[in-house]
Amino acid sequence: MKVQLEKSFPMPASADVAWTLLQDVERVAGCMPGAKITEHVDQTHYKGTVAVKFGPASMSFRGDVEVRLVEPATRTLQLFAKGTDTTGSSGASMDLTARIDAIDESNCTLVGLSEVSMSGKAATFGGRMMGSVADQVLKQFAANFASQSQGLQAQLPVPVAAPATALAAGAAPPVPASAAPVPMPAPVESQLNGLALAWAVFKDWLRSLFSAKRA
Repeated sequence: MKVQLEKSFPMPASADVAWTLLQDVERVAGCMPGAKITEHVDQTHYKGTVAVKFGPASMSFRGDVEVRLVEPATRTLQLFAKGTDTTGSSGASMDLTARIDAIDESNCTLVGLSEVSMSGKAATFGGRMMGSVADQVLKQFAANFASQSQGLQAQLPVPVAAPATALAAGAAPPVPASAAPVPMPAPVESQLNGLALAWAVFKDWLRSLFSAKRA
């Protein structure tokens, strides 16, 4: 079972700031509800887990993440992830290409194209439900990514304007006091809310049902 999604989300930060965040795989994984990087194998390979909670019950997936492409010129990143649940009854893989498009000095767009494949019990949900669930997960991810990028943008030092007399005399403009690297905001820790996703999927199903009847 495969599902393809292409989504765009506005981001309250410059393209350079969002691109800096996008390249931090561990922090990007932290923006995904329930996901966590557990091991940094090398420059392009990671191991991680995804926890999904449905009321009192929960599921946990273990898998590998590979960085297949980092293209600074177009601010594009490609990741491939695959894993199985702890019972071995379900498997999943995701091929994700994400790109940052500049809008202006303080705004940009995060564009994502993903192909998700499911096997085992997880594949029995069907394409429509999988698509709805994936859509809700991406919305939660985009909200967390926007919060992180906005926090990083806010930490950038404000340029100090040089006095008019100094500039007139040909002196170099003063350097901002803080020249040290800007620390990243604290990572987002969250768990995938299965009840919220189920409600969102149910609403999508009702919407499609009534749309079909009207047609």
